[in-house]
Amino acid sequence: MLTDRGSKYAVSGAGVRSRAEVDAVLARLKEDRSYARATHNTWAAILPTGGLKADDGESGAAMVILRMMEREGLQDHVIIVTRWYGGKKLGGDRFRRVQDAVRAYVDATAGHRAT
Repeated sequence: MLTDRGSKYAVSGAGVRSRAEVDAVLARLKEDRSYARATHNTWAAILPTGGLKADDGESGAAMVILRMMEREGLQDHVIIVTRWYGGKKLGGDRFRRVQDAVRAYVDATAGHRAT
């Protein structure tokens, strides 16, 4: 978990091949009340049909996730960055925290996933 001025960030993800699988991963994540009550569950996925993303109110954050996934060549995957707002606006630093979360996920899963 990453923190910045009271905001907390978590990252999760899974292998997916369709929008229905993305929706199922999001539904499973939100079965945990803390994730369901998070301020934002921003995500991006690269499927065989192309890229998908949703900011969930964190304007521009999903594009950061999608671009990082494209640079990594990460296909058939969804990455979700969850933020619990801590009361202070982070400005542009919020994008750095999203990048930090995605980098941590990519690094942690590099040897455990097929790309």
